[in-house]
Amino acid sequence: MAIHHALSGELINIRPLGRAIAAARTTTLYKTQRLEVFRIILLAGKEMREHAVVGELTVQCLEGSVEFSVGTNRDVMRAGDLKCLAGGSPHALRAIEDTSILVTLLLHGA
Repeated sequence: MAIHHALSGELINIRPLGRAIAAARTTTLYKTQRLEVFRIILLAGKEMREHAVVGELTVQCLEGSVEFSVGTNRDVMRAGDLKCLAGGSPHALRAIEDTSILVTLLLHGA
């Protein structure tokens, strides 16, 4: 079964998942040729190793807490925190608590 991606103008629920976070999965919410919006679920102790993407991006912590590393700089993001990154910036994440993150990515450096 295909995963639903929101259509232009469609309302998308990004509220905290609460207890449901334990069973939630990372999901693409909206995608066009130039833009992708997705929710990353990282359970406590899980990590995304250092990586980089071509386009600029924003990362917003919706719930939980996560260590966000850019080079040697490490910040703990909590609900309501936002980071903006230039394309090509190597970064890594490690969940301190069960965490839900909203990522908005400009695709192909458009």
